[in-house]
Amino acid sequence: MPSIKLSTKNQIVLPKEAREAMGVKGGDELVVVVKGGITLLWPKPKSYAKALAGKGRGLYASEYLAKERRAW
Repeated sequence: MPSIKLSTKNQIVLPKEAREAMGVKGGDELVVVVKGGITLLWPKPKSYAKALAGKGRGLYASEYLAKERRAW
């Protein structure tokens, strides 16, 4: 597992393996999320709507959705 070092200017260099896995290159923007003691990085999507489309698919059984729709 590669490690990185924080420079005196508070900068880091992502290892080549990480850049290739995320599909990013110089100048691309990343999203940083800190949860507890864990920091997550991922490429900033061009469209959040497209990035989130379909993420909820399969969360509810089809019977549940049909029941809720009938309740309206």
